[in-house]
Amino acid sequence: MNGFINVLFNPDIPFIRFAFIAGLLSSIPFGVIGSFVVVKRMTYIAGALSHAALGGIGIALYIGEKYDASFFTPMMGAFLFSMLAGLLISITVISGKERIDTVIGVIWAAGMSIGLLFISITPGYVDPMSYLFGNILLLTSSDLILISALNGVILFFSFFFYNQLLATAFDEEFTHIRGVNTVIYQIMLIMLISMTVILMISIVGIVMIIAFLTIPPAISGFFTKRLRSMIILSIFLCAFIMSAGLFFSYLLKLPTSSVAIILATLIYIVSFIIKKD
Repeated sequence: MNGFINVLFNPDIPFIRFAFIAGLLSSIPFGVIGSFVVVKRMTYIAGALSHAALGGIGIALYIGEKYDASFFTPMMGAFLFSMLAGLLISITVISGKERIDTVIGVIWAAGMSIGLLFISITPGYVDPMSYLFGNILLLTSSDLILISALNGVILFFSFFFYNQLLATAFDEEFTHIRGVNTVIYQIMLIMLISMTVILMISIVGIVMIIAFLTIPPAISGFFTKRLRSMIILSIFLCAFIMSAGLFFSYLLKLPTSSVAIILATLIYIVSFIIKKD
């Protein structure tokens, strides 16, 4: 433990410290948006948005290498594709003319396929694993600034429109009868999920995002039914899981994201058993 703390505050090894700070920062959007995802049962939407982002990453990598367009970064591509996917899902919600689960499935599959296709034809070697599973140890101070900025945007909308989002999440039909335009807030939530996905790709990767969006809030849901309490507990759980995952991965020399998710899964199982008894 002392060795890990010494490394954490060692000025010559900043990447461990950056990873620790990023883990704490990421716990906020995961806890806030994840709680809405679990309550609203929007896990598949979150999955579609995260996997669609790979399409933008693949195209950005191809354009960047093929045409020397270094300004078009993979995260910029992920942002454009994830937001576009969120917009398409939102249009489906508004029109109601197409089954939303069908649209989600198409977006999920198409995003992954487009991303892998462009990665395969990108000149040179590109390892898709870093995008699929993330690498929190590769984060820089610039990444932390970006994470903090997006955190601010997510928190602003989440808390400024908290009551409307709360009402829409728990009883959309009754809220609509009361004269609230629930479609707007459902679209807002979808776009906030998109932003969270973009924010977390570099930390935990595309595949792992669903786990962090759902497992901590699901654990919190065992012990509280109030959304505000669920959000707070989820934030602390995410922070603990991220920090403990970093510590054990450092100790055992294993991938941080995988260790953190295994830890989260174990906590979920134990919580389920305790709650069941």
